[in-house]
Amino acid sequence: MDDPDTYNFNRPMSTAVAPAGARPRGVAFVALRHREFRMFLPGTITSMMADNIEHVITYWVLWQTFHSPVLAGFAVVSHWLPVLLFSVYIGGIADRFDCRRVIQASQGLFMAVSLTWALLFLTGTLQMWHALVLLVLHGFAAALWMTPEQLILHDIVGREHLESAVRLNATGRQIGIVLGPAVGGALLLLAGPTHGMMINVLIYLPLSLILMRITATGHKQGAVARKISLSDAWTAVGAASSNRLIMAMIVMAGVASVLIGNYQPQMPEFARDLGTTDAGLTYSALLISAGLGAVVGGIFLEASRLARANVLGAITCAALWGVSVAGFAMTSNYAAAMVFLFIGGFVQLAFGSMAQTVVQLEAPPELRGRLIGAFIMAQAGLRTFSGLTIGLGGAAAGLHPALAAGGLLTLLGALAVFVYVGWSPPRPLAYSEAIVIEENRPCC
Repeated sequence: MDDPDTYNFNRPMSTAVAPAGARPRGVAFVALRHREFRMFLPGTITSMMADNIEHVITYWVLWQTFHSPVLAGFAVVSHWLPVLLFSVYIGGIADRFDCRRVIQASQGLFMAVSLTWALLFLTGTLQMWHALVLLVLHGFAAALWMTPEQLILHDIVGREHLESAVRLNATGRQIGIVLGPAVGGALLLLAGPTHGMMINVLIYLPLSLILMRITATGHKQGAVARKISLSDAWTAVGAASSNRLIMAMIVMAGVASVLIGNYQPQMPEFARDLGTTDAGLTYSALLISAGLGAVVGGIFLEASRLARANVLGAITCAALWGVSVAGFAMTSNYAAAMVFLFIGGFVQLAFGSMAQTVVQLEAPPELRGRLIGAFIMAQAGLRTFSGLTIGLGGAAAGLHPALAAGGLLTLLGALAVFVYVGWSPPRPLAYSEAIVIEENRPCC
């Protein structure tokens, strides 16, 4: 087996041909033909919903208790900073260890954090340092979940149906994001913060139970389960620099994340500036528009099969994401703002699912976890800095011009990445060159 730290990306790709009667790749929702994926997807939705329920309840209690804008800012940073720092390392762990157990560890940490919040609320002993520690642990649990989740999708459905699985899983996450605030608000109102967090512990539980019935492990079978250091992880990622397709997707994800990846904290100000009679209702509607755009986008693209995962398509969606964000920032019309956010959610999901599929299919098995970790670090972890680019830029030039500039710079970044890949169309991905049929994998 090739040394994962010196893997040759210029190796010939598989030329295996599918036997007659193989399942077609262009069928809508084809990932749902796999029984284990049908089991896994509801667990993703409920855990993502629980994640957002926890945000709703804890952010409300923290504001009522401490009235600290600094703490509110720390809550955002603490959610993304562990993803930035540890995603590549966690990818190395996922390469070598059973991803089911890694995901279950993340869910156990989520549940422990929720239960601790509930006990602190119940006893009235919540202090600032408690909040800081729990917010960091919650962020680390999220980082521990993301990369192994992608590897187990690959193992469940195989290369043929990976694009469908990645897109449907991303759509499921968006459904959880949309439902979380609604359910969290209802729990806060009807059960109160203490009982709401106790109930939330149970909402995290289904995914861990489902993983006990899934046979896919996600990690490379036969890999040596040795300790991995941070230098090992980054050396492996450095070996990927010769593959322009992978690097293009990582760079594009990073550019978009830094410039426009997280402007939701400023959304109340945008809602106020639209001049509607009820700024609170406008704020909620704007957030819902982006979430619905992502959900509708995922379902539409999967049903229509119009957009296949390729580098040019991913770059185009990233460019459109930048344009839509710039349009939202510059408009003063409420209806237009809703439309721009809807389109932005649509193309953001399309870009993320396409780019992640490209990385998974181009990555050699020995490095898949670390390269997916690098992509997630760029896509999610670098959002840590978007608050600085938008916040500091907004303080200097105004919030609307700063976000519009970020959107336009994302467009320019997409053009630069396109030039980096090359003016000629990118070569087909592995699954487009040959259908790889994996033995002993029941579809249904």
